[in-house]
Amino acid sequence: MSVILTLRFSGDPAKLEQYASENEDHLKGIMEQAKSHGLIAHRFYGSDGAILIVDEWPDPESFQAFFQEAMPEIQPVMQAAGVTSEPQPEFWQKLDTGDDYGWDA
Repeated sequence: MSVILTLRFSGDPAKLEQYASENEDHLKGIMEQAKSHGLIAHRFYGSDGAILIVDEWPDPESFQAFFQEAMPEIQPVMQAAGVTSEPQPEFWQKLDTGDDYGWDA
């Protein structure tokens, strides 16, 4: 069963969006690396002074292998977004509670 990964860190969502719009090929390259390690789904979210990444991966090890390999490409993105601390990944497993709704439940 796959896992959900969350990475939350302080940063400027507007600066991240600006970097993304000005460096599409760079982000596409990172995405291709992630997909080669098994990435299932990916989203960035922003709030006042915070950025959240929500991914779905086959397992924690797949993400960790990608993250280690892609760190040189990820660093400029984080710097552009004003991130000053190392994000700490959290892995979540789906619970079977019988009340799923949406996302093709």
